[in-house]
Amino acid sequence: MTKGFIVSTRQAALLVAFMWVAYLLNYADRQAIFSIFPSLAVDLSMSNRQLGLIGAIFLWVYAFCCPIAGYLADRFSKRSLVMLSLVLWSLVTIATGFAGSAIIILSLRAMMGISEALFMPSAIALTANAHSPSLRSRAIAILTTAQIVGTVAGSWFGGWMADQGQWRNAFFVLGFVGLLYTVPYFLFLRNVHENRTSEIITTTKRPGFLELIKVKTFLLLCIVFPIFVFGLWLLYGWFPTFLHDKFSLNQSGAAINATIFIQGPTLIGLLGGGVIADALYRHTKASRLWLITASLILCAPFLHALGNSDTLNTTRIAAMGFGLFSGFMMGNIFPAAFDVVPADTRASAVGFLNFFGAITSGFATLFGGLWKQSLGIDGLLSLTAIAYVVAGIALIVGIKRLFPKDYKAEHTEPEALN
Repeated sequence: MTKGFIVSTRQAALLVAFMWVAYLLNYADRQAIFSIFPSLAVDLSMSNRQLGLIGAIFLWVYAFCCPIAGYLADRFSKRSLVMLSLVLWSLVTIATGFAGSAIIILSLRAMMGISEALFMPSAIALTANAHSPSLRSRAIAILTTAQIVGTVAGSWFGGWMADQGQWRNAFFVLGFVGLLYTVPYFLFLRNVHENRTSEIITTTKRPGFLELIKVKTFLLLCIVFPIFVFGLWLLYGWFPTFLHDKFSLNQSGAAINATIFIQGPTLIGLLGGGVIADALYRHTKASRLWLITASLILCAPFLHALGNSDTLNTTRIAAMGFGLFSGFMMGNIFPAAFDVVPADTRASAVGFLNFFGAITSGFATLFGGLWKQSLGIDGLLSLTAIAYVVAGIALIVGIKRLFPKDYKAEHTEPEALN
């Protein structure tokens, strides 16, 4: 069935802007807690295992909810889901400030996983549907920069408030800001059309996963993406504490060093990777897959160096290198999937990619806590770097053997596939 509605350029830009702020709050609220681990260990007597479970429980619950959220987004209102998600995660953030024990913290992290899972599939699908394929990487890259800013802001704010002995107030402030934002957010979203761009879309009533499992390139992405986010969440969850212990930094100093030197270059990599992928798309339809491959292979040596550098300055340089090339992956993983999956399964595709990614990255934060004293964060980073290289090689094979057939199944133009 052809859906001829074309989103105006102005509305598409405003959509990205409003989604950007919500996405920033999404990551600020989820990341603030990782900068206050030392305070939680003292105030709530949480062990390293329990601290590791803070990230693991959130990610595992988030993982199982993402495919459900994707299915709902493909069948019902994406606007309603992103709105509901913002309200719920803001309330959970406020409740975290009242937590008085480890079990309450862990229960609230599970609730955070449910509430935030509703956002991502709908937000990415709405953004993709509002932009043509030749602009899609840029649009999603711009949206994803909110993840970077939110990670830095949430981590710094949480660490800074913890140093003042006010970690509970950090969650009160972040949660109330989210609730206040619901007003302009709702006023804009009620006028947003959920129709796709002028693409030919065959609507099916079959569940999205039945269509997705036919696409071998997508299945390969479901293997590769979790390997990438394992390394990313190992850093998100434990890098502030790693720097705090190794270089004797205070909590806010560790949070800043663990985020800004990674996330600043990631911002450049995101935007640059989006522009490069869209430009190369005119010459090879596998441009996004090639950018993802480059990301994995180029990130690997910097990931190893992050855990094995002897000085804070060399660690910062390694963080900048990892951040720059990780941006190539983060800005192109969803547009790469959209190149090969049916257009009416995009939210489901995001949901399943997030499912596999979150399941694996939950083990990253858990293993960081379990093996912190034995293998160490540095050893885990080195092993993950090797896995990055293997995943990059697998993608090269997939581009040559799987992508051409999968792309042709969804598009009419056969030229310059890889």
